[in-house]
Amino acid sequence: MKRPLIVLTGPTAVGKTALSIDLAKSLDGEIISADSMQVYRHMDVGSAKVTAKEAAGVPHHLVDVLEPWEEFHVVRFQEMAKRALEEIYGRNRIPIVVGGTGFYIQALVYDIDFRENDGVTEIRRELERLGEERGNEFLHQMLETVDPDSARAIHANNRRRVIRAIEYYRMTGQKMSEHNREERRKTPPYDVYYYVLTCNRSILYERIDRRVDQMLEQGLVAEVTALKEMGCRRGMSSMQGLGYKEILDYLDGVCSLEEAVSILKRDTRHFAKRQITWFKHERDVRWLAMEDFSWNREQILAHILEECGAACRDFRDGSRK
Repeated sequence: MKRPLIVLTGPTAVGKTALSIDLAKSLDGEIISADSMQVYRHMDVGSAKVTAKEAAGVPHHLVDVLEPWEEFHVVRFQEMAKRALEEIYGRNRIPIVVGGTGFYIQALVYDIDFRENDGVTEIRRELERLGEERGNEFLHQMLETVDPDSARAIHANNRRRVIRAIEYYRMTGQKMSEHNREERRKTPPYDVYYYVLTCNRSILYERIDRRVDQMLEQGLVAEVTALKEMGCRRGMSSMQGLGYKEILDYLDGVCSLEEAVSILKRDTRHFAKRQITWFKHERDVRWLAMEDFSWNREQILAHILEECGAACRDFRDGSRK
């Protein structure tokens, strides 16, 4: 019998956090964060990190475990999340993966083999030199030439992933995008209940704008100022996150605070749109439109429990034997 794995995802600001905690309480579950920013310490406001009060005693994994200058990427997420999964199953509890980073979720659900080369190859050194000399856009154009699908999926500023995709093509002759498509066809090793929480686009955008305003009220500028004083700079993975790079531009005198906030709201709306597009291409997704449940969280929770409750109980009963 495959072990149950619940995924609760959706665009930013849609309301995943509160629902996930209700779900964890109902199933005696523990939450694994699939968020590329909440993993970092000192980055609470900009990442909309769950507070101790909100968590209400529900264990959260992959939150506050790295320093902002440490690298965090999909392979490291996959390793850490799989370790957390085994610990949760070992306690006879139910893991609930929560977050909006679809690529991370995909890597865990399908146990994708990225064939990462831990050694630094001469190809990688050459590409890193080119990146320093010619910039991210130049590398991205190189990737566009050999693997257009990967170029569309990877942002030009994500130099590490761009380099890996070019390196993979040069070393194997296969496009990274083709390899990843083959991996996604694999059957998940878990009994997956994959939920995507959504709502009307205009309402979502209003929620995003309101969240950004709340972040400013809660001290986003002070948080980024403190990070800058700690030595964090724009080139770090952590400082590429929404909310951090925009406020850093303001602190560096690139733009006014008003302009930074306007850009942050715009880019967060664009990000939410990309998230929705990503989930539309995923397999076996169960969509939960807030409107269909009259915006009632208890109704949504009851619907999820009706679908996955029996499998979770069977797993726990079987583990006790």
